[in-house]
Amino acid sequence: MREEDFLQQDRFIRQQGLVPHEPLRQLTVTVIGVGAIGRQVALQLAALGARRLQLIDFDQVDLSNVTTQGYRHRDVGRSKVEVMQEAIHGFDPEIRVQVINDRYRSRMEIGDAVFCCVDSISDRSAIWRTVKDRCQFWADGRMLGETLRVLTATDAVSQEYYSRTLFPQQEAQAGSCTSRSTIYAASIAAGLLLHQFTRWLRGIEVDCDVLLNLMAGEYVTDLEQRKEFDADHDHS
Repeated sequence: MREEDFLQQDRFIRQQGLVPHEPLRQLTVTVIGVGAIGRQVALQLAALGARRLQLIDFDQVDLSNVTTQGYRHRDVGRSKVEVMQEAIHGFDPEIRVQVINDRYRSRMEIGDAVFCCVDSISDRSAIWRTVKDRCQFWADGRMLGETLRVLTATDAVSQEYYSRTLFPQQEAQAGSCTSRSTIYAASIAAGLLLHQFTRWLRGIEVDCDVLLNLMAGEYVTDLEQRKEFDADHDHS
């Protein structure tokens, strides 16, 4: 074994049994939106051992992003995806990072796994329509203040379940998902997303809907909702 291969293997030794290294290495992972949640997702993917990342975002870093998203003061005014590419190469310069400094467009190629970390329901709906049949794993992180929701779709049933969560934009609570946010809530949401991703990599059934209210201390999974949904689906 080459020395660099040994060192790389040693880097991941503490997550053995929790994160399947080889399956992760084979995937291309797309992160759409590298703001509050998406930035944390991309960094965690790099730390976990992802080898091919695609980052899509049209936005530039502004001063508020230093507080709520963890960008550096010297990054203000720069493209978020370019800043993220540098940060990821700080973990490992051999990670292949494709950056697209633009909005997501339906003609774009996407990875095997997609993390949707955009701000609005209408944007999620538009992306979902063009992505759902082209990826194996889909995860959507939503955040309003200290209330977090993580949705995952990996099969036909969970895809149908997810589609029902895409209510019209006018029914959403006032403000975008990140109009009131903190870096600690975004980091927790990213961790929940990556937890579902690693479950999927391990062949463990994922929770297609998780709700965490930090203020109330409530953590609710989709177990009962999913049972009811599966029963309805079986009889349809």
